Amino acid sequence: MPEQIQRIIDNLRSFGPQRLAMMGGVAALVIAIIAIASIYLNRPAYETLYVGLERSDVNQIGLVLGEAGIDFDVASDGTTLLVTAGKTSQARMLLAEKGLPTSTNAGYELFDNVGSLGLTTFMQQITRIRALEGEIARTIQSIAGIRAARVHVVLPERGSFRREEQKPTASVVIRASSIDGQRAASAIRHLVAAAVPGLNMDSVTVLDSNGTLLASGDDPSNSSMARSITVEQSVASNIEANIRRALAPYLGPENFRASVRADVNTDSRQIEETIFDPNSRVERSVQVVRSNDSANQRSAANPTTVEQNLPTASVEGSGGAPESSEQSERREEITNYELNSKRIATVSNGYSVSKLSIAVVVNQARLRAILGDAATEAQVNERVADIQKLVVSASGFDQTRGDMLEVSAVEFMAEEAGFDAPGGGVIEQLTRQSGTMINAAAFVLVVFLVVWFGIRPMTAAIAGNNGPSFDEVQRSLPSGAKSQQAALTDGSAESGSGGAPGGGQVTYSEDAPDDIRRKIKPAPQERLARMVDLSEERTAQILRKWAAQEAS
Repeated sequence: MPEQIQRIIDNLRSFGPQRLAMMGGVAALVIAIIAIASIYLNRPAYETLYVGLERSDVNQIGLVLGEAGIDFDVASDGTTLLVTAGKTSQARMLLAEKGLPTSTNAGYELFDNVGSLGLTTFMQQITRIRALEGEIARTIQSIAGIRAARVHVVLPERGSFRREEQKPTASVVIRASSIDGQRAASAIRHLVAAAVPGLNMDSVTVLDSNGTLLASGDDPSNSSMARSITVEQSVASNIEANIRRALAPYLGPENFRASVRADVNTDSRQIEETIFDPNSRVERSVQVVRSNDSANQRSAANPTTVEQNLPTASVEGSGGAPESSEQSERREEITNYELNSKRIATVSNGYSVSKLSIAVVVNQARLRAILGDAATEAQVNERVADIQKLVVSASGFDQTRGDMLEVSAVEFMAEEAGFDAPGGGVIEQLTRQSGTMINAAAFVLVVFLVVWFGIRPMTAAIAGNNGPSFDEVQRSLPSGAKSQQAALTDGSAESGSGGAPGGGQVTYSEDAPDDIRRKIKPAPQERLARMVDLSEERTAQILRKWAAQEAS
């Protein structure tokens, strides 16, 4: 075992079990105080984020803040949410993007807090409208992709002398992406129209949080213009997202920027086409008409002749009356044929992309970091060409359509390249960190007090008792030295040539306990014992001087 470790062990053994137990207890107490103080004082300060939340909102907000790495706490009432100081604005912006909190406390539960006493008809009507708006908004928020919704319903007042009845109207503002909002706009209009009595779907207007008109009445000019703008934005956003997904794993999300402009044709088209097939015919109907006609005619009177006018001639009755007969036959056949025809009616209400203009800039430092410091300009250009091929595949680039694509490698600025931009001034930084600085100063103060009033007295007490006892020193002294020691004990001692080491004069009351006097200042015998431990030769010289003075 090394000599130093053995010496430490011997010193610890010389203290005895009682002193070692005292030292261990004091050390454990000091460590516990420092640990508790560090945990309590280094706890971050919290600021109120929202109050009066529902339990479902508290759970959802807790999940979002936990994923974002923002520390939060919930008050004892369970409806108040707290976040660390300085993170309030960031937390609210993050929750606003997620559409939280969703509870507005404006549904039919409003009637739970409304008393019937003193409630006017106007107040009842307003409360009913508010409750209806809140319930519709909650239903709209349950649609996939809709993060938040706000509904305004206008119900007309009934008038006894009004000829024309006013119809109710409604407007809805939603927070969602352009694609989700456009897809759900028609469904929202049907939902609101079915939930409000007497409301027509054409009287419902739907907008998004950016002010874009998603759906309105039958005004073709407004709806067409808004639809064209919305479709162009949606197409551009989709293409940018495809480019970002293709380049982010390779370059990193902060090392490139993509901008897309889309020219979209949203004209409505209706095509009607009828096609006849002359090679295909089907007998539809056959009509056959047959007729036979027969006629006989005979006259009863004899015909008048010349012979009847001669006087000598005799009329013979053998020539009888004239007869005639007629017979005819007719046949008619009519066949109707049906030609094969096909009628096509096409109504197109979609859109077609007329032209795309895509611009992509890449951080040149990132390319050189990938290729190495010894990369040449040709290698950089080759890598830019590869990136351009990726952009062509991800964006649906079509050269025959007249699309334009430009990919360039440039030097990015610090904040654009992913580096942290310089913060605010010194005063702003000190203001933000004031709570942390106060906690650190309080922790240092607690540690100092514990060391000064705990460890230091304990060390002094243990070190002061480690040495020969007063009886042993007194037995080793001659009679003259004993008288000098007694004089020191009475309260006076000299240092240097004629006194005890350490110098000074201490006076104690007779009834003061020994431990109190020892805490105030060590007794002369203790000081003498320390001198023996420090320097035996010096102590021997003092004792010989005392003996010489006694002999003289």
